[in-house]
Amino acid sequence: MNKILLGWREWVCLPDLGIDAVKAKVDTGARSSALHTFKLETFSEDGVGKVRFWIHPDQHDLSIVKECTATLLDERNVTDSGGHTELRPVISTPVKLGALTKHIEMTLTNRENMKFRMLLGRTAMLGDCMVDPEKSYLLGKPNKTASNTREAL
Repeated sequence: MNKILLGWREWVCLPDLGIDAVKAKVDTGARSSALHTFKLETFSEDGVGKVRFWIHPDQHDLSIVKECTATLLDERNVTDSGGHTELRPVISTPVKLGALTKHIEMTLTNRENMKFRMLLGRTAMLGDCMVDPEKSYLLGKPNKTASNTREAL
């Protein structure tokens, strides 16, 4: 099986969340993936747990806001690199890495003070990817499509 080669940072697309492009730090030291959210709320719809969250996909342009909704898969305690444990909502969503699309689990947390809005952990890459830590953006920037450009009102 041919594996795709990733750099230590990549542009990724989260089509079901309407996020065309977000910079992700590729982190083989992190087990789980994480997505930045500055506000979130949980709710129930027809007996199914859901989470609505808002993000700034471009850390340098806070005027861009995406409102996303996903099924709440779980809530898990996650310990960050600084040793702090936090209970985080977990969702499952497709991620596009170049030509590869796969469903991954991702936690939601405030990454406002981090350099990257998303962290791509090793379980998301398992079996499909290799990482060259000397390279960046090997996959290029995803193209925007009309079907996944949902701006928040």
